[in-house]
Amino acid sequence: MNAVLAILVAAEGEPHRDDNGQVVTHHWLFPEQAELIYGTLASLIIFALLWKFAGPTVVKAFNGRTERVQTELDSAQRALDEATSDAERIRNAKGDIDAERGRLFSEADAQAEALLSDGRARLDAEAAELESRAAAELVASAARVGDELRLEIGRIVQASTDQVVTASLDAAADQALIEAFIQRVGASS
Repeated sequence: MNAVLAILVAAEGEPHRDDNGQVVTHHWLFPEQAELIYGTLASLIIFALLWKFAGPTVVKAFNGRTERVQTELDSAQRALDEATSDAERIRNAKGDIDAERGRLFSEADAQAEALLSDGRARLDAEAAELESRAAAELVASAARVGDELRLEIGRIVQASTDQVVTASLDAAADQALIEAFIQRVGASS
């Protein structure tokens, strides 16, 4: 501050002072003429230095920001275009999906009907085969039961005949039968 006052004093001479000894200017808005000259020169020098050294950096920063914003806008537009084309492709594919679903359902219905008719035919053939086997087994069982029944009847008849003959014959009749059998065997030889 003392340096500024020294410059002012050198430029104007003695500064104006009020009753308290404070330095005051001639006008309430404008500074003294020396302050105006030195302040303007200092401001112009600072602005020129800023324009020369900081200006290119500021311009470069603004250009870089503009390029980044433009790149982001371009990528957003590309993404929007891709999303629009994807949405259109999906809408078209949805129609294709409905047609494909209908085709697959009709194929599945045809395959199910073929399986059902094939299964019915196989079941009918197996039922006929089972019926013929059952009939054959019934015939075989009837024959087997008949044979077993005949054998059992023969065994029972033989046992009962032996008992009846033995019970009805006395010792003399038994001896006569044995003699007759021996004679028949001897005559046939």
